[in-house]
Amino acid sequence: MTLEGRALAVRYAGATARALDGVSLAVEPGRLVAVAGPNGSGKTTLVRALLGHLALEAGEALLDGRPVRGWSAGAVARGVGVVTQREEIVFPLSVRQTVFLGRYPHLGPLTAEGAADVAAVAAALRRCDIESLADRRVDTLSGGEWQRVRVARALAQEPRILVLDEPTAALDVRHEMELFELIRVLVNDGLAGLVITHQLNLAARFADRIVLLSGGRVAADGSPDEVFRPDVLARVFEWPLAVTRLPDGAPHAVPERRQRIADSG
Repeated sequence: MTLEGRALAVRYAGATARALDGVSLAVEPGRLVAVAGPNGSGKTTLVRALLGHLALEAGEALLDGRPVRGWSAGAVARGVGVVTQREEIVFPLSVRQTVFLGRYPHLGPLTAEGAADVAAVAAALRRCDIESLADRRVDTLSGGEWQRVRVARALAQEPRILVLDEPTAALDVRHEMELFELIRVLVNDGLAGLVITHQLNLAARFADRIVLLSGGRVAADGSPDEVFRPDVLARVFEWPLAVTRLPDGAPHAVPERRQRIADSG
């Protein structure tokens, strides 16, 4: 299953400029696409447009080659697992109960859970390494644990595409790395992956392709090596950045100082 946007354009009511202007990308099995860019560049708008949550001024969003708005909500949910940018804990369910919510697209309103549902939830808990948390209430979890639960809930849907919008927001370094390593493993096992992130360097280490947005348009698109050019990054982020290389070969962007602060000592 693939998720594709062709020349997507979105204009919010009352706005003179487009929030998204001619953006194209394809999310395919076994590949991780990262969308990065500064605040207000159109990253979350792109996700909403791809999933059919926004009316398009131009272009088309396709799921497996068909307009995404032609799919039922249940069919989309069975094919695409989504982890949104923010989510408040409304009911203090257990971790297992929360992950079970991912089975709803496969169950009718009056359908009892079956062996396949139990197995899917168990597999999702195991995959996200949260089996030991299964009986904990979600309101007692750390930020990193809660993010893993949300990913597990999406995996319990047994999707073929995984979409994550700013999944590392408010996480520390360890939990950022753990989450991206998990996403990479899932993609290597055949999922199509799309991640929206402010973490440019994490995108460079884990993604196959980076789409860099600026002002709702594509400023660069390609492999991490192709996107990580100092002139491109400086133009998009409006700040000088040097590009170095990590021991694993990934490019790494380092913000430069525009001026040296005088030594107060």
